[in-house]
Amino acid sequence: MAEKEKLTVELCMGSSCFARGNSTALGYLESFIEENGLSDRIELGGHLCIGECNNGPHITIGGKEYSGITDPDCIIDIIRKALEGEDA
Repeated sequence: MAEKEKLTVELCMGSSCFARGNSTALGYLESFIEENGLSDRIELGGHLCIGECNNGPHITIGGKEYSGITDPDCIIDIIRKALEGEDA
């Protein structure tokens, strides 16, 4: 059986998104991945500004873009659904 492809989670680390919540989300996600042993299933990354400053904080989960989510628990819920193969 083939190994599942990793779920890619990318946070915008531009100054606006970082200040609007992605600084908090980054630490929260790193802890979530470590505490749940998901480093083999989730690839966490960041990128510089992608031009969505007015809608930030911006995050991409499994290729799907999300903006304005400031509650890290909501991000975790989306990630859990994506790992289970559900549309968030």
